Amino acid sequence: MARNMRKVHNGAFKAKVVLEAIKGEKTLAQLSSEFGVHANQIGRWRRQLLEELPNLFSDRRKKQNRAHEGLISEL
Repeated sequence: MARNMRKVHNGAFKAKVVLEAIKGEKTLAQLSSEFGVHANQIGRWRRQLLEELPNLFSDRRKKQNRAHEGLISEL
């Protein structure tokens, strides 16, 4: 019996799909058909991008990276 294997999409593919979704020129159903990804998954990726976008330009992210590097150097 063949089992359905989950598809693993790389970040570049996800970014391409989400950018199309954010443009709003096509519906999620159209994008789903075009890219072969379920509409709910595209919605999740879009939501994730919109939640993380403010952190991209904040100083907190730099501080978190410095703290993470400090922990690694201690190890």
